[in-house]
Amino acid sequence: MTLAGALWRRPALRLGGLPAAEERLFEVEAGTRLLARCQWQARRRECATLVVVHGLEGSSESAYMRGLAEKAFVSGLNVLRVNQRTCGGTEGLTPTLYGSGLSGDYRAILEELLERDQLPALFFAGYSMGGNLVLKMAGELGAAAAPELRGVCAVCPTMELAACVDAIERAGNALYQRHFVRGLKARMRRKARLFPGSFVLDGLERLRTLREFDDAITAPHFGYRDAADYYFRASACRVVQQVAVPTLILAAQDDPVVPFRIFEGAEVRGNRRITLLAPERGGHCAFVSRSPGWERFWAEARVVEYCTLACGKTPTTEFTY
Repeated sequence: MTLAGALWRRPALRLGGLPAAEERLFEVEAGTRLLARCQWQARRRECATLVVVHGLEGSSESAYMRGLAEKAFVSGLNVLRVNQRTCGGTEGLTPTLYGSGLSGDYRAILEELLERDQLPALFFAGYSMGGNLVLKMAGELGAAAAPELRGVCAVCPTMELAACVDAIERAGNALYQRHFVRGLKARMRRKARLFPGSFVLDGLERLRTLREFDDAITAPHFGYRDAADYYFRASACRVVQQVAVPTLILAAQDDPVVPFRIFEGAEVRGNRRITLLAPERGGHCAFVSRSPGWERFWAEARVVEYCTLACGKTPTTEFTY
């Protein structure tokens, strides 16, 4: 299912679809900007807005990002597809790397959209690593979250990083491990060319696993003691019990990357603001349905449904591929 979700081509919807994107830079800290590709409705300040964050080694152009954005836009939402730091060809926009603990980046985007754009209703959705980031943001905001933040959606969030890295290290997941590590190494080389002297590549080729990469590069770069310290402190499960805005978590019980047991604890089950939908099958961020059309990519349909219902609107389902 995971591979099918990644490889299945999403044709344009027969009615509507995504218009050309307007690019916007958000300065989330001094010297660091994030690129968002935005699709605005004609009367943007009268519409709810969905901010979408991709997963590890993804970008604003990942198929699931565009698929969700298209459904949201034809349903009447403004949509911002945000590239995490250095992703989507944006390595030159920051001297830093990207990581699972950078929830402050999305608080900065939320604050700018509220103060500068004065948008009436905002939702954040994230996939995998992006799901961890938006859940962590919501947990850190807690009861102080602005009333305009109407909800958060997380698809297969890696909210317990150590458990997810353990899962990726299983023999059956060698394909995912190689894919992620290869992409991270290539990104490090690009960063080193853009910022000479800032990144040491000695020993890079010897790194074979995500844990080795995080231990050698990610953790020290962000001031963590080691990979274990990074995984503990950057995991949304530390703060998810403090989430005080309506939240939807979509998790597959057969996810090869995110063990389902991390959603069964009191942190999730005991928080009445969190709705957990957990079908037996779905893989990692895939959820390819037997139903055609709008429902083919089940998670995308559920996120849009959740946001539109929260705005008091009837979910759109009549658009087909």
